[in-house]
Amino acid sequence: MKIILKRDILEANTAEAEGNRRAFREHGVFVVNLMSSPGSGKTTLLEKTLERLGKSFRMAVIEGDLYTSHDAERIEGRGVPVVQINTEGGCHLDARMVAAAMAELDLARLDLLFIENVGNLVCPAAFDLGEDLKVIILSTTEGNDKVVKYPIMFRDADVVILNKADLLPHVDFDVDVLRRDLGEINPEIPVFTMSAKTGSGVEAWCRWLEGVVRRGDRAVENRK
Repeated sequence: MKIILKRDILEANTAEAEGNRRAFREHGVFVVNLMSSPGSGKTTLLEKTLERLGKSFRMAVIEGDLYTSHDAERIEGRGVPVVQINTEGGCHLDARMVAAAMAELDLARLDLLFIENVGNLVCPAAFDLGEDLKVIILSTTEGNDKVVKYPIMFRDADVVILNKADLLPHVDFDVDVLRRDLGEINPEIPVFTMSAKTGSGVEAWCRWLEGVVRRGDRAVENRK
């Protein structure tokens, strides 16, 4: 019975996600789902990305958080439209939440939408939001075991960003181990190594993303 319940929930979410995707496509909006553990530097990376791409695209952000609006307030400081979703303890965003949030945005005036998911490497992997690109941010401070401990998240990702590279000399993290583990479950996935705090490596990520958005390379098509 529990398995059936889970299946029904995911089937309902998938149907809602397809509705979101149709709405995004109709308005020409490219959607990026950002996922990570808490404290990976996801919001800092998003701030730097918005700053870099601000002259290229009309952008907005949907912010997912359990209870606070701290991250949304930071993003608002960048002059970008933001819609806050508080899950009240829920460990992920789902397509229904995103549908409600996108209703508060003028999609006709957007090119690129970022969804900053709740900090978690488990639940968000199972829920399609209608996005075009799934991006996983991993920090060097989290250790080398995350890919093997949370393989579904990394298997379904389209891009991995290794953040806080400036701390590599001071932490026990091996980039070669990361690439080896990714190679076993998602061998073609692009990996960007950077420090969002210092800005090192951010330009390469932004150039790549800009090219993907302009070409309309929707990774979701490859996952079907």
